[in-house]
Amino acid sequence: MDIKVGTSGFSFDDWVGPVYPVGLNKREWLRFYEEELGLNAVEINYTYYAMPSAKTLSSMSDKTSGGFSFVVKAHQSMTHNLWSDKKREEMVNNSGAFEKFKVSLFPLIDEGKLTCVLAQFPYSFHNKAENLEYLKKFRERMEDIPTVVEFRNRNWHGEEAIDFLKENGLGYCVVDEPKIRGLMPFNPVATTDLAYVRLHGRNKNWYNAPLEVRYDYLYSRDELTELLEDIVKLAMKATTTMVFFNNCHAGSAAKNAVELAKMLLDEE
Repeated sequence: MDIKVGTSGFSFDDWVGPVYPVGLNKREWLRFYEEELGLNAVEINYTYYAMPSAKTLSSMSDKTSGGFSFVVKAHQSMTHNLWSDKKREEMVNNSGAFEKFKVSLFPLIDEGKLTCVLAQFPYSFHNKAENLEYLKKFRERMEDIPTVVEFRNRNWHGEEAIDFLKENGLGYCVVDEPKIRGLMPFNPVATTDLAYVRLHGRNKNWYNAPLEVRYDYLYSRDELTELLEDIVKLAMKATTTMVFFNNCHAGSAAKNAVELAKMLLDEE
């Protein structure tokens, strides 16, 4: 089984102390993340807020070993600014955002370090014909770059959506998040040979809460053991499995990722 474990981002000031030694230069954080924490993959999430540059991603790559893997989150213009048919049509017909985004990925692609792009769609992105069509166009725009889709709205839960992703070569992001009405349930399946798991924590204070509150959660050993069983079963059916912790507040994601990675070694 090829299972890689990491966190959704690595550059957080509130990780100084809980994760990174006080005084460690920020430029050394990613190196420390791989070499000292022993994590072999990372999700780059700042790219949702700001269009990435090839120079920045190349610099990150230079700080990691050849076996390290990156996932890059799609820019918000590609996933969130779609509140009308006109906006969806503009994104499909005007490929500028997609092209600019893809060009930035070339350093990671050239070095064999890009596993996929993560396209996380908002709760307002419902399972309807117009959005299914947009997902097809998204896949076309990404060309041969593997793409994984994360849904937030529960109306994407079900065999119909899973079959759609399989038919269109789109990966499915398995999410663990609070059991709150409307959110996606934990559904450990894969729609391509790449399995993808994203662990957000189970903080029930999800809505109308600042992000640092929403993701303020530390998984217990029992919860990780429960998740590990499903992750291993999933990995047995996939070529590669990526597992990322997004409960990033105060370093909880790093702590849980390190613990899960050690548990995986024990499984072997």
